[in-house]
Amino acid sequence: MGWCGSRGIMNERLLGRMLAPLARSVGNMLARGTLVLANSATKMQALQVRILDGEAKDAVEHFEPYGYTSKPHPGAEALLQFFGGDRSHGVAFMVADRRYRLTGLESGEVALFDDLGSKIVIKRGNVIEITATTKLRLVTPLLEVTGEIKDRCDTDGATMKGMRTTYNSHTHPGDSGGTTGTPNQGM
Repeated sequence: MGWCGSRGIMNERLLGRMLAPLARSVGNMLARGTLVLANSATKMQALQVRILDGEAKDAVEHFEPYGYTSKPHPGAEALLQFFGGDRSHGVAFMVADRRYRLTGLESGEVALFDDLGSKIVIKRGNVIEITATTKLRLVTPLLEVTGEIKDRCDTDGATMKGMRTTYNSHTHPGDSGGTTGTPNQGM
């Protein structure tokens, strides 16, 4: 008789009861949560996250892209996956923090940033802009630059080449009149 009459209603209820566990599993596979704690001392960063009406999950593994890591602040938002809908072991595949997110990037630009205002922005036109709130420190045995280096570039700065030219051609007043020669070693 199909889905008609009282038999149809019974079949529909039976089907609903049979599919309920599957629906719960699918519904439990993804969750959105708020970060409580992050432990970055382990090989795979472990998070404590609060989800669904205060449900807390400990030791949630935070999968990060190769070559990139961060320790998010409490209050950051996490997207979690529970394989097969089993809430006993989840993974965080994304942690974001809208409180500090950079805004106003041009289409195609990429950035790294922190909560204190330091940032590296790969901008349009092959420009990389580094903003450091206190100082920029490069830890390397050798810094090589294929082009010029210029200080105070927004005001009256000079290039390294210009400073070398000035140094290499400078003279001083001599002790008994006249001037000294240029330095015997160039910069």
